[in-house]
Amino acid sequence: MSDITQAQADTILSAARDAARETGTAMNIAVVDAGGNLKAFTRMDGAWLGSIDISIKKARTARYFDMATGSIGELSQPGGPLFNIEVSNGGLITFPGGIPLKSSAGEVIGAIGVSGSTVENDHTVAAAGASAQL
Repeated sequence: MSDITQAQADTILSAARDAARETGTAMNIAVVDAGGNLKAFTRMDGAWLGSIDISIKKARTARYFDMATGSIGELSQPGGPLFNIEVSNGGLITFPGGIPLKSSAGEVIGAIGVSGSTVENDHTVAAAGASAQL
């Protein structure tokens, strides 16, 4: 299994932080490795304290299931095939802002999770980090 490097995690954080500044929002940004362990984290000045845990859980959720957290959220609605999945694994976050990170070969090497604004802004910032040139 390939794993994200520190240099890659730093590049992703930087790209996400730049995108957060463009939205005018202070964000918490977490990057986890291939095992779902925290690799890198930043809390921008003024970012909500309550969003620290959410950003980490979004990253872990995206890595555990190798899909964007918003997609998991769609599947976990009442009557959906993943209903109540958020209570598994010590607590998951199933709304937008978490995205798996892939190597140039297409292998999942980690994930990014962002929290601190609307779920739309969280997803936009996470996508900016995920699309950073590694």
